[in-house]
Amino acid sequence: MKSPDFDYIKVTSVDEALELLVRHGDDARILAGGQTLLATLNMRLSMPALLIDITGIEALRGIALGSGQLSIGALTTHAEVAASPLVAEHAPMLCAAAPHIAHAAIRNAGTWGGSIAFGDPAAEWPCCLAALNGVVVVQGPRGRRRIPAGAFFQDLYTTDLQADEIVVGADVAVATAADWFGFDELARRHGDYAVAGVAVAARFSGAVVESVRMAFLGMGNTPVRVPRAEQSLIGAALDQQSIAQAESILREELDPPADLTHGTPAKRQLAAVLARRMLTAAGASRRALSAGANRTP
Repeated sequence: MKSPDFDYIKVTSVDEALELLVRHGDDARILAGGQTLLATLNMRLSMPALLIDITGIEALRGIALGSGQLSIGALTTHAEVAASPLVAEHAPMLCAAAPHIAHAAIRNAGTWGGSIAFGDPAAEWPCCLAALNGVVVVQGPRGRRRIPAGAFFQDLYTTDLQADEIVVGADVAVATAADWFGFDELARRHGDYAVAGVAVAARFSGAVVESVRMAFLGMGNTPVRVPRAEQSLIGAALDQQSIAQAESILREELDPPADLTHGTPAKRQLAAVLARRMLTAAGASRRALSAGANRTP
């Protein structure tokens, strides 16, 4: 199918984009990387009268290290996130997740902010932001708002982004030596939508867990956290017993909807396997670090 007719305006500032959004209301859509929007246009799932192309807004590009946080502009592409030395050092989970996003051509064009704004429950960036306690930055006529990821993603393709606002970026806390991060997902073929995925952010004191956040994709209408399973790991070393206990709890917490190829029990099983793999890797990593620190020269 071909997209419906629409008008097109390319803007060079956030203020210009916001003025058009206010003027045209629900008849306008923001075009960034276009990897999702153009497909929905062609399938007539979206029929705007106006596309506002924001790719000319240079202020929305780039990755910057601030006071205790890493800020990623909305127009930064998936490939740029993956290749950034700043991301590799300060937010390694994002580097682990990026190769799972579709294919190279899409990673070269698709944007960080576009993925966040769309709020696909099978997308990698919303899942990572949920695990990292990231903050989404939006701007509208009333100024900027900073929205915690847990409050931003509200329901299926539904976010706290208002009709007269745009996503201008998102921030994550910088990693410390006490942190461990992991990401993995399972798909029928590389580049397909994931059947299940998990992002894990853990902080340790030696080999003992101080805090842990697990966020799952493909398990609900938004990234899904498992607070009871997370709580069960606090104060524990990640050994077979504590991991098995957490896995048992998260199986009770997760109730994923069936899809065209996998039923609820199968998706729950895949999510549990991924979590077990990530927690086992985290435990082995911290034990090795602790053992090295305790060796006497």
